[in-house]
Amino acid sequence: MSHNSFGQMFRFTTWGESHGPALGVVIDGCPSGLRIDAETIQRDLDRRKPGQSKYTTQRREADEVKILSGVFEDDRTDGLRTTGTPISLMIENTDQRSKDYGDIRDKYRPGHADFTYHQKYGIRDYRGGGRSSARETAARVAAGAVAKLVIPDVQIRASLVQVGPHKIDYSRFDWDEVDNNPFFCADPVAAKEWATYLDGIRKEGSSVGAVIEVVAENVPVGLGAPVYGKLDQDLASAMMSINAVKAVEIGAGFEAAELTGVTNADEMRAGQEQPYFLSNHAGGILGGISNGDPVVVRFAVKPTSSILVPRQTVTEKNQNADIITKGRHDPCVGIRAVPVGESMMALVLADHLLRHRAQTGREGGIGHE
Repeated sequence: MSHNSFGQMFRFTTWGESHGPALGVVIDGCPSGLRIDAETIQRDLDRRKPGQSKYTTQRREADEVKILSGVFEDDRTDGLRTTGTPISLMIENTDQRSKDYGDIRDKYRPGHADFTYHQKYGIRDYRGGGRSSARETAARVAAGAVAKLVIPDVQIRASLVQVGPHKIDYSRFDWDEVDNNPFFCADPVAAKEWATYLDGIRKEGSSVGAVIEVVAENVPVGLGAPVYGKLDQDLASAMMSINAVKAVEIGAGFEAAELTGVTNADEMRAGQEQPYFLSNHAGGILGGISNGDPVVVRFAVKPTSSILVPRQTVTEKNQNADIITKGRHDPCVGIRAVPVGESMMALVLADHLLRHRAQTGREGGIGHE
């Protein structure tokens, strides 16, 4: 299986399976001399790990990260520092229950990757889906924590903004509320409503989809390239690569189709140091290049495919069958996708900052010295 890597200058490769002994990531291209420690990476992993509320899978994983390479510390380095060589991070799996999948080893789960994986490779890991499992995203979050060291001035935050048909009210949007509820939701009222709604979904043995909004502020002007290296192109690719994601939009996104040219154009005025925009329908990106406004990305996650409600399917021998997926699964996988979206934003921005620096010799910004 190829295509396990992402990025150009800041490139990461994830490895491991949901029910294997461990999973991890190798990061290539991280600049040397950056202060790094396991605690910083662990903070991000702790936000993504399972079993933190009744609204996520009850699989109990510590997700404790181990730094295996790419760092050095002695009395001259003032703490653990990156060396510029590949950084390898490992996360052990400690709470697999492979027996939960024994009943479906010969059946394809509707909505899951079982059928396509088996058709393509002739073999599949039915225990949690192997590489198709959302467990793989733990490695991305670990890599994203390292990427944030490359872009220390950029602030990246994300919020769940829709669960099923229920959307937040942006008039109540408050970033400080994101860590005050189990949904990473910036609208405290919506979070309480979702609790009741998801209780019902969970008790039915079903699942529901969600929409996540990721915002990066203080992004330098100039990241990206006009044709095949567009910043929004790579962000769309990054978000779409997350398990269960079915749609991505930048800025106004699909709503831009409803606007007129007069409304959609982000008008400009002269600022004290540089121009500024009166609106941000572009989502911080024009012609594939960052314009200094907040970069805004939203992505939609489909309902978890593994559910307790009986569904019609077929076996590997092409025989009709019914299936119930037992085990521990998220009633809304979009909840834990919030920190994953933040990490993918960081990984893309770190990569583009290094690409911009390599091409222009500048960090980004309006001045062309």
